Amino acid sequence: MGIITDRHLTPKEPKDAWLTEDGPRGHGRFMVRLQPNGKHLFYFRYSDQTGKRQFHPLGVYSRTGTTGLTLKQARTQASELSRLYVSGIKNIGEHLNSERAAREAARQAELSRLEQEAAQKEAEAAALASRQTVSQLFERWMEIDVSHRKDKGTEVRRMFEKDVLPLIGQVFVADIRKGHITQVTDAMAARGVTRMVKVVFSLMRQMFRFAVDRDIIEFDPSSSIRKAKIGGKETERDRVLSEDEIRQLTNALPSANLLKTSELAVWIALSTCCRIGELLAARWEYIDLEQRTWLIPAENSKNGKPHQVHLSAFSVSFFQQLQEMTGLSPWCYPNRAETGPLCSKTITKQLSDRQRPSNSGTMSNRTNNAQALCLPGGKWTPHDLRRTGATMMTALGVLPEVAERCLNHTEENRVKRTYQRHSYTKECSEAWEKLGSRLQDLTEPR
Repeated sequence: MGIITDRHLTPKEPKDAWLTEDGPRGHGRFMVRLQPNGKHLFYFRYSDQTGKRQFHPLGVYSRTGTTGLTLKQARTQASELSRLYVSGIKNIGEHLNSERAAREAARQAELSRLEQEAAQKEAEAAALASRQTVSQLFERWMEIDVSHRKDKGTEVRRMFEKDVLPLIGQVFVADIRKGHITQVTDAMAARGVTRMVKVVFSLMRQMFRFAVDRDIIEFDPSSSIRKAKIGGKETERDRVLSEDEIRQLTNALPSANLLKTSELAVWIALSTCCRIGELLAARWEYIDLEQRTWLIPAENSKNGKPHQVHLSAFSVSFFQQLQEMTGLSPWCYPNRAETGPLCSKTITKQLSDRQRPSNSGTMSNRTNNAQALCLPGGKWTPHDLRRTGATMMTALGVLPEVAERCLNHTEENRVKRTYQRHSYTKECSEAWEKLGSRLQDLTEPR
């Protein structure tokens, strides 16, 4: 027939029928297979090199082109195949399959090229990242990990700026080796700060593992260093002030030229068994002198749990004196600008300055009362007061379990921690009262 139109493509016969569009001989034929169900199929018919007729499918008829080919689209495809046939390609199917294979191979080659480029860019980015210095890594680690800690990373920054960054801060992270790390720890060990060496080493290890997790470096340079070998053997402090030393302290503190608030802190810390940092961070809103309670909120306690302290009459008397001096501030121990609490190191330093060896000489900007607080049992710290208070409690008949609760220690035994839920509130209050009464006796003038 002549030109096939859409009006020809409707099911009229009870069986399949074929429509062939006329065209030049030797160019192949454009054909439509009509089916009674209305699903019509387009073909290009040609004779292969052996003279055998072949029907190459083009697609399914769709008047709008939404579910198949329009008549115009199918005719265009047939015309393209006709030109191939006339050009001498006698096996249309094999030729098209070969073209499809070539296009797929080209597509795969392009994908492979893009993947290689992406991998190269990633490797270049990783190499560039590894060329950042330890100081740059430290700032990134601080921002992402450390800044979320309770003190916003203040103490970590202080330690790194003092001992780590001056030595290896400008070294590229990728170039760090064990020797760089031990250079830092050996320098600290030479100063005799055994415990601090281990703390700084642990922090460096955390930072380098952070770098490994973010693909900045491949291996942690500290991984093969045993922590036990860093800084030597750490000895636990066991300093406890004797009752005679507490009597001596009563006489020594007023003449030690301490700030009055610092003097009060010594007795409050001893009578409550608190950590000095918890006391210096205390706010008046959490202290009720009438009910004789002090709540140490979770954000101020070491184990992240709130801790209720019962204040003995001995403790209350010192808090009252402190309130007269700092009660207008939200903090019991405000800093000079009254923008926050006093630094937790302040009182420790004041006490240490008054326990220097007699042959240490005079140091600038330090007190002249260098031996004012020296006691027979040796140097003592605010934390030793906490240990002393707990020891006195048990000596007064308080059960060790109760003394541990007064210290706000976390129970190490998981089973006991899970199933023994008694709060010991009453027993702890009695323990603090016993301690306060004994301290009152020891500090009264003779």
